Amino acid sequence: MKDIVSILRRTGYAVSSLATILSAQPSSAISSASQLVSTPSIEQRVDSLLALMTLEEKLGQLNQRSAQWNTGPGRADAPLEILAALRRGEIGSFLNVIGVDATTDLQRVAMEETRTKIPLIFGLDVIHGYRTIFPIPLGEAATFDPELIEQASRVAAVEATAAGIHWTFAPMVDIARDPRWGRIAESAGEDPHLGGLMAAARVRGFQGRILSDRTSLLACAKHFAAYGGAEGGRDYNTVDISERTLREVYLRPFHAAVEAGAGTLMAAFNEVGGVPSSANPLLLERILRREWGFQGFVVSDWNSVQETVVHGTAADRTSAGIASLTAGVEMDMESKIYVDDLCGAVRDGTLPLSVVDEAVRRVLRVKFLKGLFEDPYRGLTGDQEKSSALTAEHRALARRVAQRSIVLLKNADQILPLRKDLRTVAVIGPLAASQSDPLGCWDARGDSSDVVSLLEGIRKAVGTSTTVRYARGCEIDGTKTGGFAEAVSAARKADAVIMALGEGRWMSGEASNRASLDMPGVQQRLLEQVVAAGKPVVLVLMNGRPLSTPWAAEHVPAIIEGWFGGVEAGHALADVIFGDVNPSGRLPVSIPRTVGQVPIYYNHKNTGRPPTDNHFTSKYLDLESSPLYAFGHGLSYTTFQYGPISLSSDTVGHGETLTVRLAISNTGRRSGEEVVQLYVRDMVGSVTRPVKELKGIRRVALAPQGSAEVEFQVIAKDLAFWNAEMKFVSEPGTFEVMIGGNSVDVQRRTFFLAPP
Repeated sequence: MKDIVSILRRTGYAVSSLATILSAQPSSAISSASQLVSTPSIEQRVDSLLALMTLEEKLGQLNQRSAQWNTGPGRADAPLEILAALRRGEIGSFLNVIGVDATTDLQRVAMEETRTKIPLIFGLDVIHGYRTIFPIPLGEAATFDPELIEQASRVAAVEATAAGIHWTFAPMVDIARDPRWGRIAESAGEDPHLGGLMAAARVRGFQGRILSDRTSLLACAKHFAAYGGAEGGRDYNTVDISERTLREVYLRPFHAAVEAGAGTLMAAFNEVGGVPSSANPLLLERILRREWGFQGFVVSDWNSVQETVVHGTAADRTSAGIASLTAGVEMDMESKIYVDDLCGAVRDGTLPLSVVDEAVRRVLRVKFLKGLFEDPYRGLTGDQEKSSALTAEHRALARRVAQRSIVLLKNADQILPLRKDLRTVAVIGPLAASQSDPLGCWDARGDSSDVVSLLEGIRKAVGTSTTVRYARGCEIDGTKTGGFAEAVSAARKADAVIMALGEGRWMSGEASNRASLDMPGVQQRLLEQVVAAGKPVVLVLMNGRPLSTPWAAEHVPAIIEGWFGGVEAGHALADVIFGDVNPSGRLPVSIPRTVGQVPIYYNHKNTGRPPTDNHFTSKYLDLESSPLYAFGHGLSYTTFQYGPISLSSDTVGHGETLTVRLAISNTGRRSGEEVVQLYVRDMVGSVTRPVKELKGIRRVALAPQGSAEVEFQVIAKDLAFWNAEMKFVSEPGTFEVMIGGNSVDVQRRTFFLAPP
């Protein structure tokens, strides 16, 4: 006891027990706009506690275990091995322990039966909702509405924290330029600007303003870094890109998440340029900590520390652990290497104790900031858990987000919206009546019984005089065509046909990559036969990735991209189909004509020979180079007219702001929202620049014949890039500013950035 007292007094505490450190009054723990904010008081408490811990207890704080037992209703108790390790102080965090009862039981062991009394932090993949499931993140990004997605993330945080969860492994902010990659469903798409807006919005929504608040869900931006650049679109695969591309494309959403206050990051499975991300000092130390000033901690992905051995950069578990911990992965998810294999490395001097101490310091700091030492049980009850989930308000927001995520790809002859008083409507397809597929991948505690299917949504939307006929037609990925005849018969008897085709929810997400972007199974054949019946057809696509549908684009009059829309998918789709809601979603990814165009993205380089009629240019012999549907594309039931662009000046200085304005008018008969998009191109740079880059988004709601002025501000930093010397600079010269409703149909003006 004398040693403990002397340590505490040296750090400024007039106390006599370990418990007093842990029960000290909390300091303000606010997620600011620039960093995770600690205080001198918290740093003193962290250092004091660290000084009292054994090496085994320190490494235990860096060890995260997953629940391999049932933690739901009627759960089984945790295995004796887990409880024994927890009592010894060898576990600092759990994932996949769900519910107030289960989390409270384990937290009680940590707080009452361990020497250090350090609280556990409980994590879960709360990706696009906890019980109230929103559209998949790719669909959320299609809203082009960060404020709305912040609200959705706040709902997820409220529900998850009421169930004892402190930490979500989200947002996933990986840029995805290859739709074959299954985890594109979890992304915000191909653009770093939109990705950054969505990353920051989700962090703000999850964490709220005060981290110690009971409804604050600690965010974890993942996967650091460039996970979406995997070769061949195959999950976990090699990534080999230049540092310039890494910084200008793949790191920008991560930086936005850190600036928004994200408390943690997750290292990626992949390597970048020959170095596994889970042991990459360039990413984890130089960029994340030294350049960005990140004060939180980094968790590995599942067993990714161990997998550096398989990558071939570590000879064994011990060397893998040393490399990852030294590089900056503070918490080891599931491999148990830190706690099982690194004690000896510290004691023989192979791993400096200072490396371990700094890692533990970062984990403890976040636990203090989260308020877990002051309130480890968060005052939660089972009644609170139930009453917070799937409320009427939460469902209403889920419907709103789903409505805005829907993208109207095609509407020939204004076939949409359909009238609600049609005599007969045929609803056809393997996804039409599904209540499980709209949940998408990573649906946390989502329940298919909560889901409104498209069929149900349509039946509730139409009038009592309308007959709704349903035919499944085929399975999602089956080969049998026995249901075709029933589907065609239903189509022939209908005034209009709504077809729900696409992917099953299991076809996207982790390890769910596809070599083909066609509709799976015999769905394409079903579509062709139903269209041949000669009735107006509305194709509703449900999917976790862009699908190549060139035949439908030519032969189907109306096409809707519905993604996997969550619990309110059916209502939202019906709202759009029957005109209660005017669609305003925009594509966050380019949709290729065929998989042979992949990777395809709007902000590509020009090359020295861009496509022309000349044979010796960059193009295909058998297909045009442009996408089937471009980034930013999305139609409305009304029409908008853009006025000319005006600039506050033709020349802007480095310390000045260029104001870009234009008028927009609703020239149709319906109220609607236009997503005005601003792009910029650097006409001549010291290194090659993209043909255009998104720099601004404005949502404008206009009544029929209404108009408004839209304004953007551009500063020199918006025009900066990494030059040949890898310095972030804004070079003087001529720039082109472009404004339009998508990335293709734009107006253009030029301006000059003056030398500094």
